[in-house]
Amino acid sequence: MTGYTLRRGRIPLLLSLPHDGTALPPDVAATLTDSARTLPDTDWLVGRLYAFAGDLGASVLTPHWSRYVVDLNRPPDGTSLYPGHFETGICPLRSFSGAPIHREGAAPDAAAIAARVETYWQPYHAALAAELERLRSAHDRVVLWDGHSIRGELPQLFPGALPDLNLGTADGASCGSGLALALAHALGAQSAYTFAINGRFKGGYITRHYGRPDQGIHAIQLELAQRTYLDEATAHWDAARATALQGLLRRLLETALAAL
Repeated sequence: MTGYTLRRGRIPLLLSLPHDGTALPPDVAATLTDSARTLPDTDWLVGRLYAFAGDLGASVLTPHWSRYVVDLNRPPDGTSLYPGHFETGICPLRSFSGAPIHREGAAPDAAAIAARVETYWQPYHAALAAELERLRSAHDRVVLWDGHSIRGELPQLFPGALPDLNLGTADGASCGSGLALALAHALGAQSAYTFAINGRFKGGYITRHYGRPDQGIHAIQLELAQRTYLDEATAHWDAARATALQGLLRRLLETALAAL
């Protein structure tokens, strides 16, 4: 297993879904608690939500492995993305609710973490970087859209309820100002969903590392509250909610491309 699936597209858009995976290698699964094996922090069905992107002609990169194996949106050296806030690391030790992920004494040590980075993290990022380079060689400018979702209420991570849509551009550093403004206008023009820009979620490692607008690569992260397309209690797909949200997501992607 390569650890990821890459569908190469023809337009200057790469959709990365780094927390869509649910596979667990047997040696990792054996270390997890019964609760952790249910993978509660997965970006459930986000690949299904963005399935239309491939039809638009976008490249789509999705992992096979769960974020409990390695978190593809964290720096490989473990540097904090949000100093002062609770964070899960590159090989998470606690869930978003604060519960231990591993059985007592079974958490990965430094050598095991390094091995997971090499085995699972590096191939995904090598594929991401190579696909960006391929698209950049064919187009003057490229959009990297990093798609995520999360339960809408997680007191360990943020107070109260998260806005429906949370757009992150690393405080404007990961994409051009014109593109950011166009997305802000598109969000402001609709009234069905609440939104925030560079709020609690400003973009993780992928957005911050690959976003180089001066070199023609514009990176955006969108963190969705899962209530916008799922029943959060069961993680079951809600067709009516999802269809409505997909219409807005399509407009946002098209807005980003037009702004290039």
